[in-house]
Parts: sequence; structure tokens; C-alpha cells
Amino acid sequence: MPRTPSNGIELEYDTFGDPDRPALLLIMGLGAQMTAWRPEFCRSLADRGFHVIRYDNRDSGLSTALDEVPPLDIRAVLAGDTSTVPYRLADMARDAVGLLDALGVEAAHVVGASMGGMIAQQLVIDHPDRVRSLCSIMSTTGDRSVGRATPEALAVLVAPPARDREEAVERAVRSATVLGSPAHPVPPEELRERAAAAHDRSHRPAGFARQYAAILASPDRTPLLRSVTAPTLVVHGAEDPLVDRSGGEATAAAIPGAELLVVPGMGHDLPEPLWPPIVDAIARNAARAADHATGGL
Repeated sequence: MPRTPSNGIELEYDTFGDPDRPALLLIMGLGAQMTAWRPEFCRSLADRGFHVIRYDNRDSGLSTALDEVPPLDIRAVLAGDTSTVPYRLADMARDAVGLLDALGVEAAHVVGASMGGMIAQQLVIDHPDRVRSLCSIMSTTGDRSVGRATPEALAVLVAPPARDREEAVERAVRSATVLGSPAHPVPPEELRERAAAAHDRSHRPAGFARQYAAILASPDRTPLLRSVTAPTLVVHGAEDPLVDRSGGEATAAAIPGAELLVVPGMGHDLPEPLWPPIVDAIARNAARAADHATGGL
């Protein structure tokens, strides 16, 4: 896969579809690699007429790891002291802008999942001219009173790093089981295969902690989301245990004209049976951008 400089780091990325088609940028969530956007999902979007771009966020996958920064005191961050946090979500949004610059993309349809949805929101706030449409999936606004995790989901999120590959894979399977969609469970063998492949591609527990700190250190986006004019779709699972559906509802309420799609039986993942309605909704929202640009004519 190609790699390009962006915002002082390097990003690993991949593309699907015709480069002459409108760009659609996929931003993945906390600790996840771009491969979590499964190729079949990416191709289904490309088949709808998009040039699909996925990439590894900083500190994940094969993009730059910021292991040379001063140590992060995550306990202090959780207590409210953010002095050791090396970057914020706004920095990660600038990474996305740098990738678009490198690819010669003036503006893209932007789809973010979980932390990726937070980055996508920050991107449209800080760089509105670079976002043609926005889709925020299983995410929230940064308001700590909404989108709260269940105790069980929070426990898998903040568990200490695994001691070896076997433990890391089993822990990933456990996490996916707890967070996944109850109406569309994935067989443990398939979860284990995916977890092993992800671990062997890249395993960065320190990067996970820094990304988590970036979320904690970033402000509530609600006031600034009210100024967003890009056509917006908010997708949220009705059964999401990590980011309660109130996070999606608050996002849609904050953005004028946003469409809210609450998916029954969906947790904090993107199971294959739900791809068709989600892809359809993303395509419809992107079409709203064309109508928006022409004033509906």
C-alpha cells in the first residue's frame, strides 16, 4: 500500500475505484487500522460511483507511530490533567487534510466511524471547504453527558495491554463480542482470524493510549457543530454499548438538517448484513451535496 507525508508525519493509505470519481474518505476509530474498513465494504461504495480512500490514523497501522514523544500519563489525563497529551483530534483532522492535499483532492465526502466520526466532525468544523458531505457513524459530540459506555464495554476499552500475541488476539475477540451487534453476531472463528491478521499487521498499545488521550483532551464540539452546512448523515446502532445512541442523537441534533439513521440490532461495529442500507444512506447523503451546491435546482 502507498504511503505519503502529511502534517509532519506519514500516512499509509489505500484506494478503491476510479480516481476520476468524487473522493470519499473513510476515517477509522480508536486503535483500529484502515483494514477495519473491509475491502468488500469499500468496493460497495466504489460501485456507487466514489473513489474510496482509507488510511491508517497516526499511531495505528503502518502510519507514523509517535513513540518518541514524552511519556503519556493516562491516569493524569483521566483526572483532567492533559499536559502530557501529545496531540488532539484537531491534529488528526489536519492529518486527513494533508492526505487529501497529497492526493490532489480539493474536497471529499467524509465518513468516520467512532473516533473517526469525531475526527470527521472536527474536520468539517476546522476545514469546511474540504468536506462535501459528512457521515458520522457510531460516534458522539464530545459532550461527556451523552454517548456513554456501559460498564462492560468500558472495561474492554481500558483493559491493560496484552502480554503476548495469543492474549492480544483473544482479548480482541472478547472486545468484538462485547461491542458487536447482537442481531448480527460474527462467529468467534472469524473474529479470531481478523484479530490475528490485525495484530500481525500492526500492534501498538501505546498508540491506542495516545489516541484515547486525544479524545479525552479534545473539547465538546456541540457549539461549533451548529455552524456545519455540509449535508450530514448520522448512523448509530440502537444497541451500541460503547457509544450509547444518545451520542448519535446529540450529533444529529447539533447539526442543522442532519439525517439520523438509528439501526435496530446494531452495536459498535459494521456487520456485513447492514452494509446495504448504510451504503445506500451514505450515497443518498452524498447526492444531497450536489443538490446543496446547486441550490436544489
